[in-house]
Amino acid sequence: MLSRLGNLLPAFGWLGGADRTEPGSGKAVRGRRSPASRALNRSALENTSVQRFDAALVWMTALLLGLGLVMVYSASIAILERRDPTGGSATFYLVRQSAAIGMALVASVFAYAVPPERWQQLARPLFAVGAVLLILVFVPVIGKRAGGAVRWVTLGFTTIQPTELMKLFVILYAADYSVRKQQIMGQWRAFVPMAIALSVVGLLIMRQPDLGALIVILMVAMGVLFLGGMNSRLFFGMVAFLVAVFAAFILFVPFRRARFFSYLDPFARANAEGSSYQLTHSLMAIGKGEWLGSGLGAGVAKLNFLPEPHTDFLFATIGEELGMVGMLVVIIMFFWVVRRCFEIGRQAIAFEELFSGLVAQGVGLWIGIQVFINLGVNLGLLPTKGLTLPFMSFGGSAILMNCVAMAIVLRIDVENRRLMRGGDKKR
Repeated sequence: MLSRLGNLLPAFGWLGGADRTEPGSGKAVRGRRSPASRALNRSALENTSVQRFDAALVWMTALLLGLGLVMVYSASIAILERRDPTGGSATFYLVRQSAAIGMALVASVFAYAVPPERWQQLARPLFAVGAVLLILVFVPVIGKRAGGAVRWVTLGFTTIQPTELMKLFVILYAADYSVRKQQIMGQWRAFVPMAIALSVVGLLIMRQPDLGALIVILMVAMGVLFLGGMNSRLFFGMVAFLVAVFAAFILFVPFRRARFFSYLDPFARANAEGSSYQLTHSLMAIGKGEWLGSGLGAGVAKLNFLPEPHTDFLFATIGEELGMVGMLVVIIMFFWVVRRCFEIGRQAIAFEELFSGLVAQGVGLWIGIQVFINLGVNLGLLPTKGLTLPFMSFGGSAILMNCVAMAIVLRIDVENRRLMRGGDKKR
C-alpha cells in the first residue's frame, strides 16, 4: 500500500512539482549532478537494492505515535476521574489524541505529495502566516488564555498553537534563506535580515509567554543557518548573545528565577512545596519505576500528585510504569529517528539538493533538541519548562506538525532514492 501511495502522490500536479527554470549559477542546489553524486548513484545501484521509501522510518514513527497514545490514556485516567467520578469521560483524552493522530496522518499524506522545490517556494509565505497567527493570539475572542498564558488561536471547532506551527515554518524559512544567501553566508550582513525576522517572532512568543518554545525555535533556526554555511565566528557570537538574553529573561523575572535555581535543590522544603513541586514528583515517579516499572496503568504519581502527567511529564509516567527499560527504549527510538533525519539530509546535500538537506537535518535538530529538553526536565537535569515529548505527549497541534514534518522528510528521502536509481533532477 505504501509503495502504491508513493507512486501516486507525486502525480498531484496542483501541489507543484512542474519543471522549473534553473536558477543562477551561484546556487548549487538544483544544478546538474556532480561527478561525485553520479558515482554515488552508480555505487548505490551496483551494491544495494534501493527501496522506494524508508519503511523503517515509517514504522518507527508509527511506534512512537502508538506508544504515546497508550501512555496518554494511562496517564490521563486519573485526571478525568477527578472531573467525573462516575468514569463517564474516562476516554476523553484517548479519543481526542486518536482524532489528532488521524487528522495528522491525513495532513501528512498531503504534505508528502508536495515536492521539496514547492516547499521552498512556500517557505516565506508560510513564515509570514506563522507570524500572523502569533499576532492573532492576542486578538480578543480569537486568542485563548489557559494556565496564565495566551498561546492558542480559536478556529471555531478547534484551537491551534501557533508556536508549534512556527517550529516547522522556521526550518523551511531558514533553509530557504541559506540557499538564497549562499554566496554571502560567510559574511555578517547575510544574517541581519534573518536576525530581524527572528527578533519579531521572539518578541511575539515572549509576549504570550512561552520561553520553552522560543528556545527550541531559535536553536533550530541557528542550527539550520550554521549547517547552511554561516560563519562560525558569527554563529558563536550570536549564541553568546542569545545566552545573555535568555539569562536576562530568567534573572529579571522572579518566577523564572525561582524555578531556575530551585531545580538545583528540588527536595529542599521550600522548593519541594513550591517551584519544584512538579520536578520532585517526576523524580519520585521515575525512581519508583526502577528497572521494569510498576506495570502499565499501575503508576500512582498520576493520581493527584504529578501535574500534567499526559503532556510535559509523560516521560515520568513512562519511567514509573515501564521502568528504566521502557525509558531506554523510548530514548533509542528517538535517537534512531534523529540520526535517520540527518542521514537523509546528508544524502540530499550529496545530490546538491541543499534546501532538502537542510530541511531534513532541521527536522532532526527540532526533534532532538525538544526531546533532550523534555527528558532533561523530567530527569531534573534542566529547569522545568513546558515542552512536550514529540509524537507522544497529548496535544493536537504538536502531533499535527510532528507528523507533517516527518512526511516532508520521507518525501525528501523518496527523492534521494529516485536519484539513486538514476532518475533526473526536477528543475
